[in-house]
Amino acid sequence: MGRVVVASISVILVVGVVIGVVATVSRGSDGNGKENNGGLATGLKAVETLCGPTEYKDVCMKTLSPIAEKNSNASPKDLMKSTFEAAFNEVNKALEKSTSLGNGVTNSSYDKLSMGGCKEVMDYAGYSLRKAILKVSKTEIWSLGQLSEDLNTWLSSVLAYKSTCLDEIENPELKKAMEDALQDTNKITANALGIIEEVSKFLSKINFTIPSFEDLKKNSRRLLSADGYPTWFSAADRKLLAARSGNQQVKPNVVVAKDGSGQFKTISEAIAAYPKNHRGRFVIYVKAGIYKEYVTVPQKAINVYMYGDGPRKTIVTGDKNFAINGINTMNTATFAAIGDGFIARSMAFQNTAGAAGHQAVALRVASDMSAFYNCRIDGYQDTLYYHAQRSFYRNCVISGTIDFIFGKGTALIQNSKIIVRMGAPNQFNTVTADGRENKLMRTGLVIQNCNIVADARLHPQRLTYKSYLGRPWKQFAKTMVMESVISDVINPDGWTIWNPTDPNSDLSEIREYRNTGVGGNTNRRVKWKGLQLVTDRRVAEQYTAGPFFDGGKWIPATGGPFTLGLRR
Repeated sequence: MGRVVVASISVILVVGVVIGVVATVSRGSDGNGKENNGGLATGLKAVETLCGPTEYKDVCMKTLSPIAEKNSNASPKDLMKSTFEAAFNEVNKALEKSTSLGNGVTNSSYDKLSMGGCKEVMDYAGYSLRKAILKVSKTEIWSLGQLSEDLNTWLSSVLAYKSTCLDEIENPELKKAMEDALQDTNKITANALGIIEEVSKFLSKINFTIPSFEDLKKNSRRLLSADGYPTWFSAADRKLLAARSGNQQVKPNVVVAKDGSGQFKTISEAIAAYPKNHRGRFVIYVKAGIYKEYVTVPQKAINVYMYGDGPRKTIVTGDKNFAINGINTMNTATFAAIGDGFIARSMAFQNTAGAAGHQAVALRVASDMSAFYNCRIDGYQDTLYYHAQRSFYRNCVISGTIDFIFGKGTALIQNSKIIVRMGAPNQFNTVTADGRENKLMRTGLVIQNCNIVADARLHPQRLTYKSYLGRPWKQFAKTMVMESVISDVINPDGWTIWNPTDPNSDLSEIREYRNTGVGGNTNRRVKWKGLQLVTDRRVAEQYTAGPFFDGGKWIPATGGPFTLGLRR
């Protein structure tokens, strides 16, 4: 069932209605006109109903049955919250395990880095679950459906972080230990996704009308006030956005300048100055200069807005990489945006390790509802890592070679230039590599209204040096390329498998819609079960910003240009 349905209907309320019906039937007549009270208690019946469609039903029953036995009137809200809390407890166990393994099992520097990475992402996973628990706790049952997209995003990020932990461990002993430690985290989180998603199947049984895409757009507009900004946006942030959209001077909280004309000479120092319990936007102006530093906007730094003097003037650069430095992929990032609500404008993020460095990230994004405008993101392999949660890119330039736009979150790149570069001899290029590992995760990558071209060095050899739109990193990879101009740098096959052992070509969700240019010709595309050349506009609309990641709810608040639907 499409995300339009789930985002528009109060799905948890529907579960409550259905559970109520089931429970009423259970307590109804026995066929002789007598009331039958001998069936399962309401709470246990609710558990059975919720757990029935889940991927790991036995785990679901084991998790929720004690709750229902203790409270026979346990509501769907109570049970959902309990599922999140169970996942949170398992994440904490995995966090402790990663700490103990990192401290005692190996002397290898890479092993210690990978276990440190596990500890870091498990902390992120715990934060995502805390957000989910808090939101559900504070929301009335009839309003829970409005959180559907948020809850799926946060639960999906838990699976993304779990996968990241395991992907970056090379030591077989450590990998097996962490796989065991994360087993229940994976199962309980997958069940929680299933509980939310499966509710849509009940809609037809109780005659709910599925809203159209036009209805969804109207609902998105209702979230905006008369001045076009979200109704919940503060007066100060409205003023800030108005100044930005009109190119007026924005007064920053802090200024970074290499020449000493600001409060700080490095970006990291400015971020470290983020005030405790800060409210509203924290604005950092980074003056023109080349900043060779490794920057992280931490989890606690919420709603940071960072702008420079232009992507060719304000440049953050580094060269950490896997092949030469022996650093795991996640930690090669020159710039990492973790704190929710991050916005960057008119800056460049580089990783200059080159093709010899193999995995070498320029920008890693795990910030929910983050946006990047007029930015350059340059590297070779693994340039842009949309690690987790929701991120939006508009009027940007992104360059690289292998899997250079990759990740496990939900990303939409709009009105941007994507440059395929010359890599090492005997390599091939893949623009994208999506890592969705569970079909219920509403994650994936959309490239809309972009230009995909070869750089000057590759251009003379573009027809013999093979380049593809992408390859599916994980089993359920989701990627849509639509309304874009694709040059002849892209091989007529369009897509290639991950590897011969794990082709990931059957269950993936690879889509193309109304692309132009020589490379947009689909006559010779690979014949995969997972590849669909979309011709139905209604299908394509499901990959636009509104339905894809609830963009009407939050992109306007980022203050830049955007398109919620199809371009034409």
